[in-house]
Amino acid sequence: MSNTVKKREEIRLSDHFTAKRLIRFVMPSIIMMIFTSIYSVVDGLFVSNYVGKTAFAALNLIYPPLAMLGGLGFMIGTGGSAIVAMTLGEGKKDKANEYFSFLIYVTIAVGLTLTVVGFGALRPIAMLLGAQGRMLENCLVYGWIILAFQTAFMLQFVFQSFFVTAEKPKLGLAVTVAAGLTNVVLDYLLVGVFRFGLLGAAVATGMSQVVGGVLPLVYFAGKNGSLLKLTKAKWNKWVLVKTCTNGSSELMSNISASVVNILYNYQLMLRAGENGVAAYGVMMYMSFVFSAVYLGYAVGCAPIISFHYGAANRDELKNLFRKSIGLNGAAGLFMIAAAQLAADPLMRIFVGYDGDLFAMTRDGFRLYAMAFLITGLNIFGSAFFTALGNGGVSALISFLRTLVFQVLSVLILPVYLGVSGIWLAVVVAEVLSLAVTAGLLMANRKKYGFG
Repeated sequence: MSNTVKKREEIRLSDHFTAKRLIRFVMPSIIMMIFTSIYSVVDGLFVSNYVGKTAFAALNLIYPPLAMLGGLGFMIGTGGSAIVAMTLGEGKKDKANEYFSFLIYVTIAVGLTLTVVGFGALRPIAMLLGAQGRMLENCLVYGWIILAFQTAFMLQFVFQSFFVTAEKPKLGLAVTVAAGLTNVVLDYLLVGVFRFGLLGAAVATGMSQVVGGVLPLVYFAGKNGSLLKLTKAKWNKWVLVKTCTNGSSELMSNISASVVNILYNYQLMLRAGENGVAAYGVMMYMSFVFSAVYLGYAVGCAPIISFHYGAANRDELKNLFRKSIGLNGAAGLFMIAAAQLAADPLMRIFVGYDGDLFAMTRDGFRLYAMAFLITGLNIFGSAFFTALGNGGVSALISFLRTLVFQVLSVLILPVYLGVSGIWLAVVVAEVLSLAVTAGLLMANRKKYGFG
């Protein structure tokens, strides 16, 4: 095939997007997010089956605060890519590369700082969460190693967004797949074969993050065929503030998830004991994978939206919005059907060794999974406003969805529905969030020209 034909087949941010073309462009990002979500799932799977319940509990206890730090990278990636894509849409390529480079350097500086601070803060944090004795030691073993790779972890999240902005989503996918396979292979060897326990799981995750975060750094630092390249950059307060504002919803989602997880575990300990907490942990793993489809779409689509908004192409903006609503709605139908059908075999993989725990997890997941029908619409709504540079509205949707509505639901519903109310809390929260998201989209459709 000639270079000319190949060039014609490449999809550019400036293109008009049919549904088929849009799916082709975002698919690498979707697969990329799925592979990223598999990291924690694989760790949990190997630790649960090869190390035991105490280590598995320690992993689930310490993971939320560690994931919260990674959320800073996601904030910089999503918020910054919107600014860079809009700048490209305005025809200012040199300026876009300067902004891109500045944000990468900021990520490295923040990552190194968090590693140093995290080493000292990990023990008191683990103790505050309730870890004692053997569980505390397990938390420290896993947490300290993960913190050592914190910079690579953050860079991985940042580059996931910027690969799309650079018109290289397939390359981003390849890097993420390589990182995911690294994690799986090393988990098998270090945990399954050599029985290094949580130490092995942490090293496996850390090395996969090196692949996902450092390899893209090398790529963008050298000569490449993308829209972006690392160059000299100067301090830019406006870009940093705008990035943090734009990406605040993503950071809010991560922080809220940690808070909500603690609350869920508290309610489950009261009403279902240790089995309830274990069941919820498995559901979270499955939720990571299913939600990754929606997150991947949002990450893949956001730079296109930002580009056309920056280029003042309102017709294409309207086209992207309508097609995205339709695609996320169709995906919701597929996801809820898949979750219901796969509940039995999926839960059996994790907790099939305990009959009572398996039954609780399977039945609870079938209730919990009803939320997948509309989760994608809420995630897209928040990401859409981020892509338009309206971080305030995006953060509002995310704050209500991931914190306020979930907290209220998990506190109120169990009073009337028992344990089933805990599983249904996320469903109620998504329904309430959809009402808010729809209202905000309707209110802003003329302002941004997508209605």
